[in-house]
Amino acid sequence: MLGILFGVLVGLALGLTGGGGSIFAVPLLIYGLDVAPKSAVAISLGAVAITAAFGAIEGWFRGLVELRAALIFAVAGMAAAPLGVYIGGQVSDSLVVFSFAGLMMAVAIRMALQSRREPGQASVVRSKFADDAVNDPGTVCQYNPDGQLRLNAPCSAALAGVGLLVGVLSGFFGVGGGFLIVPALILITTMGIHRAVATSLLVITLIGLSGLGSAALSGREIDWALTGLFIVGGIGGMFSGRVLARFLAGATLQLVFSIAMICTALFIVGERLFFAG
Repeated sequence: MLGILFGVLVGLALGLTGGGGSIFAVPLLIYGLDVAPKSAVAISLGAVAITAAFGAIEGWFRGLVELRAALIFAVAGMAAAPLGVYIGGQVSDSLVVFSFAGLMMAVAIRMALQSRREPGQASVVRSKFADDAVNDPGTVCQYNPDGQLRLNAPCSAALAGVGLLVGVLSGFFGVGGGFLIVPALILITTMGIHRAVATSLLVITLIGLSGLGSAALSGREIDWALTGLFIVGGIGGMFSGRVLARFLAGATLQLVFSIAMICTALFIVGERLFFAG
């Protein structure tokens, strides 16, 4: 039952770091379960989307999900995800793998820098309470005095624009995109880190399901049984990660994850250059 075990690892990473953990799904599928790269992308989209859904539900009950912002972001991402799936289907497996390794390196470097510069944001899953956003005059989106996000035209356009970019990347790479969504939400709206993570999980769910549907309709081979096992493990890992995060999450843990990503990316490049067919 390696599918369940690997799903647990992905869910655990996602639950502990609050974003970026799902990037391990594709390498585990390719090198641990011998799944073809393009099929691995499709399976990852479904598994990550459903796993994130359970985290989003938890965030909803805690009052942390900014629903209107999430829907604008997600609708744009859902529209763009099929384009990412299409582009991925037109290029070689080697290009997909090398591009994915580059993405892992970029995410790892960002996580490592964040763990040093903003250690408080490395423990985003620990808080049980919503943190308040503070309006910044230079921010595109502003909050009303009653705490409601003011979704005017510039704010909606900014959310939709970043959503389009995340959707393409999600469809192409099979990742959730939390490592982009969370900082984008904070930058555009100044919402607190805990609220941004919970909102991100809902966006990941919707964009991931759109990408999975596009992959299925395009005829991409998908092992649904393996997808189901990955989801079961991912859900268990997500909840375990969110419990453990209260005690373990922090700058040091995020730095460890970034080092693991760098090592995985180097392995992917080395395997493809020196050992692939």
